[in-house]
Amino acid sequence: MSSATQDAPPATTGRALAPDPAQYRPGRTITEWTPEDPSFWQSTGKKVAARNLWIAVPALLVAFVVWQVWSITATNLKDVGFGFSQSQLFWLTAVPGITGGTARIFYTFIGPMIGQRRFTALSTIVLIVPLIWLGFAVQDTSTSYTTMVAIAALCGIGGANFSSSLANIGFFYPKQEKGNATGINGGLGNLGVSVVQLLTPILITTSVLAIGAGQKKANGSEIYLQNAAFVWVPVLVVLAAVAWFGQNDLKVASTPFSQQKVIFKRKHNWVMTWLYVGTFGSFIGFAAALPLLIKTTFPAYSVATYAWMGPALGALARWGGGWIADKLGGARVTILSFVGMGASIIGVITFLPAGSDTGSFYGFFFCFLSAFFFSGIGNGSTFRQIPVIFRGQHLKGLTEGTPQYAAALKQAEIESGAVTGFTAAIAAYGFFFIPAMFANFAVTSAMWGFVAFYASCVVVAWYFYARKGAEAPS
Repeated sequence: MSSATQDAPPATTGRALAPDPAQYRPGRTITEWTPEDPSFWQSTGKKVAARNLWIAVPALLVAFVVWQVWSITATNLKDVGFGFSQSQLFWLTAVPGITGGTARIFYTFIGPMIGQRRFTALSTIVLIVPLIWLGFAVQDTSTSYTTMVAIAALCGIGGANFSSSLANIGFFYPKQEKGNATGINGGLGNLGVSVVQLLTPILITTSVLAIGAGQKKANGSEIYLQNAAFVWVPVLVVLAAVAWFGQNDLKVASTPFSQQKVIFKRKHNWVMTWLYVGTFGSFIGFAAALPLLIKTTFPAYSVATYAWMGPALGALARWGGGWIADKLGGARVTILSFVGMGASIIGVITFLPAGSDTGSFYGFFFCFLSAFFFSGIGNGSTFRQIPVIFRGQHLKGLTEGTPQYAAALKQAEIESGAVTGFTAAIAAYGFFFIPAMFANFAVTSAMWGFVAFYASCVVVAWYFYARKGAEAPS
């Protein structure tokens, strides 16, 4: 029974007053929310939760578009007259990872404090600022590199929406449906990476949508880089309005930071952060770096044709990863994902050009697709592990139905949401570190570093969660 129910004044019959049904309408704050009650869930909760989820999904998808817009924009800057070096271009794709990861830390804790409806609307509408600035900046080849870095940093804020969105949506669903709900929200939200990489090459060739002058390429053709930014501005305005008027704030999800900060003392917060850096950090980092890797390593092949496929496969695999983990166990699937990622990257290394050997693009590309697939599987399985671990830790030795059990379950929910957001925040730095490694080290050396890291993740996942006698089986 929720605290709001306990505090309700008694009716003349001696029972608590029934919840006001008006609170479940769009745009309202919900004070009574009991998704674990089957009758409430079937009569009211399921419909309300679905509405909030399916408004959150497109908002998160477009936030990922803003976060990743530089992964394609950077590949076109030299073609239209910007005098940036290859290293500088890799840095432009990396910078959004710094701000995205850092802002995720704050969004993790602020989102549940403010509420799903308010924070989704606010965090969506602010993204129009860097897009408008970007749209004007790319039309002027005298725009300084420092300015471009500042715009890239602001675009990175779009990546922070992931942590607040998943932390909030989880509160709407009963425990048996949390994994599927977060899988839908996270997996379809991740598709924003593919959307921007698939649509941007098309959008920038369309004069009909252009606001401002086009940019001439060396071959005499004209493109409109500003389209990659401006086209999403009205979309963001509409999505923010839909969130404001269509979603709900949950009072039960309003959690002060004092109750969330305890996760920094939990060992498994840090262990799961290490593992999620390996899965999502790889997914988002490879998504940011792959377009430039293709252009610089295999210049004869089209970035527009191939770059979007890997992130799409990884995003869809995330959804499946959670489902498979429900069947086989999260830790086992997480270990499988790291073994697969390590083998895939060794394959990438094998097909890279070396000396007089020109390498094999299709071998390189299909091994990268494999790496994206296994990273997506791991994204789903690690997020399935987190609530299992924290419920197991908090409910150990308690009897279901007792006040102590109810209190422990609520705290487990709070900590699971906070850990989900925090691990996602730290893993987002993969967006920065992977392109930065390619900017500062030989591609092959960077790849071997990833393989070594995945090996450490296999050991960590096995020791803490998969071996016989593990302290937190998941």
